[in-house]
Amino acid sequence: MASPAPLPPAEADPGARLVLAEHLLACESAVACARAVVEWLARRHGAPAACLGPGDGAAASVCLASEGLTVAQQASLTRAWDAPGSPLAAFRTRPGARGLAADALEGAVMPGGFFAVPLGRSGAPAAALLVVGLPGPTVPEDVAWVASSAGPLLARQLASDARGPRRPEPDRLLRRVINAVSDPVLLTDTEGTLLFANGRAEGLLVAGPDASPGRMRAVELNQRLFRETLAQGGTAVHRREVPLVDPLEGMDLLFELVTTPVLAPDGPSVVVSVLRNLTDLGRATQALGESYRQLRATEREARSERHRLDRVLDSVADPIILTDPAGGMVMMNDPAERLFALPREEGPSGEAHLRRVRANDALFASFLANLLGPVNAGVSRWKSQLTLDDPSTGAPVPMEAMANKVLGDGGELTGIVTVFHDRTEVLERARLLERVKEVSSELEARVQSATAELAEQNELLRRQAIQLEQASAAKSQFLANMSHEFRTPLNAILGYTNMLLQGVSGEMTPPQRRNLTRIDSNGRHLLEVINEILDITRIEAGRMPLHLSDFGIPELLQEVMAEMDPIIARSKLTVETQLDEGLPGVWSDRQKVKQIVLNLLSNALKFTHEGGVHVAVEYQNATGTVAISVKDTGIGIDVSNQEKIFEDFQQVDSSPTRAYGGTGLGLSICRRLAAMLGGRVSLLSAPGQGSTFTLHFPRRARRT
Repeated sequence: MASPAPLPPAEADPGARLVLAEHLLACESAVACARAVVEWLARRHGAPAACLGPGDGAAASVCLASEGLTVAQQASLTRAWDAPGSPLAAFRTRPGARGLAADALEGAVMPGGFFAVPLGRSGAPAAALLVVGLPGPTVPEDVAWVASSAGPLLARQLASDARGPRRPEPDRLLRRVINAVSDPVLLTDTEGTLLFANGRAEGLLVAGPDASPGRMRAVELNQRLFRETLAQGGTAVHRREVPLVDPLEGMDLLFELVTTPVLAPDGPSVVVSVLRNLTDLGRATQALGESYRQLRATEREARSERHRLDRVLDSVADPIILTDPAGGMVMMNDPAERLFALPREEGPSGEAHLRRVRANDALFASFLANLLGPVNAGVSRWKSQLTLDDPSTGAPVPMEAMANKVLGDGGELTGIVTVFHDRTEVLERARLLERVKEVSSELEARVQSATAELAEQNELLRRQAIQLEQASAAKSQFLANMSHEFRTPLNAILGYTNMLLQGVSGEMTPPQRRNLTRIDSNGRHLLEVINEILDITRIEAGRMPLHLSDFGIPELLQEVMAEMDPIIARSKLTVETQLDEGLPGVWSDRQKVKQIVLNLLSNALKFTHEGGVHVAVEYQNATGTVAISVKDTGIGIDVSNQEKIFEDFQQVDSSPTRAYGGTGLGLSICRRLAAMLGGRVSLLSAPGQGSTFTLHFPRRARRT
């Protein structure tokens, strides 16, 4: 009969003891019983153990079973069990277990100490001896229980074996050999019930009671897959792939199951199964396939790169030739083929073409010889000038050839790349450069002559400029003096006219008052013209000073609106103001800012017939500038005239019959005053859409 299956891992009391008891009852020989006891204790405590008993007939004692001991250690124990006077021999008649030191036996067979426990019936000499490699002094409970439970059974089986021939037990060496096999090996019946399994197979198909739920599920799945695959084998040798799960890692594994039916000695058929792990082979196959695909992709990429390189080389206008270390041509682009490729046609023209190609080859070979020769062994680049023949026309083609050595990873010469550059254009440019130099010399002589003439003209112009400056200064002085002389009697006229209008000399008739009013109006207009001329003169002469002070824009704008109130009332236009919240104070010339705003607002009222005027003030924090804009709905100004109106004495309509009066100095003065403040006046306008004049000046002016 086949031996019982190997014990599962020992578990907590009393389950572990129950499993051992059931296993002992199934044993039919003393050797099987001793092996069960030794394996259970070794697994339970992780310590070496052995069971010693009588041999066949009159032979000396033998080691019935052992775990964790070498053959030499087993032999030492059996000799000590048989030797009179040995510490172990006393246990043949001594009841109970006792701990012994490591040096109790010669050679320290059990390092660390061990327990010796006699096995047999109560009150009778020991039939066998159990040795467990555990240090004392207290006998472990499991050891005492095993001795009391297995001792009588073992003594009875030894007595039965002595009366008849001992049943042959499977060879322990063969069992160890099978356990050492890396492939799982199993012995099952035809239904798939496990009879024997080596260690690798137990890791896949056996789970003890203390196994984790995950391992239990994995083992159950593996057993089901194994039985299903085994059922497909029939009675002959069979090979089939079976997928299993690694109970420890949870990884999918692929095995090849080889089953062989075997007839047992007692008659029943059993099945020997060997599982060959194909997981690594499958992965290797997959990796090999992936490598092959990558190789094919690399080849395609290399071909694509070669085609791309060919296209790139063909797109280069200069001939390029790649040669091997011996100087033989390996590859060339299209421009190089036109010079060095053999002709395809025969006949007189083909012979001439062939002759020119061979001449070019000879020149090229001679050029490469300079680089490949022993004299230039250490030179990586060679440059020279060649004159090749155009094979089609026979025309000479001056070339500059540049050859570079291509070295491998080890520094060896693998090829030579030669690039030809057509020097026809270079030579033509050199010829043209010589011609340019000749022409340049002629031009230089002419320039010298013209320069002398120009210097003479410049001297004449300089003298004229000095005369003009003197005349302009005299004009400015004259205008300043005349303006002063004009204002003195004009102020007197305006004063007397004002007195007469106020009735100082008595009442006047309405015609008299009307005439005096006209005199006063025209006089004030003349005074305004004189003041503008005087301002222009003072600005040009640099005698217009800056009076910087702190002031607020809102207060200044109120003064401007108050002074312009009579004109606003007469124009019947709507004038609105808009100021940003939190306008900061300004450090600038208050009078000049006010004069510019007055002038811009006066012009807006003058050229606007209907609608209104909008005055807005904005502070731009990013640039630190204040912007005062005056927007009207008047006649507007064309783009072509927008720069003209800022010039002196210029208006859009300068004809004597113009519809609007004025000297044309107001905007010119505004621009000059804004420049003195460090700012500018901008204009945005279109005919019929009104105009927007904006004064931009810094919040804090710099004194100049």
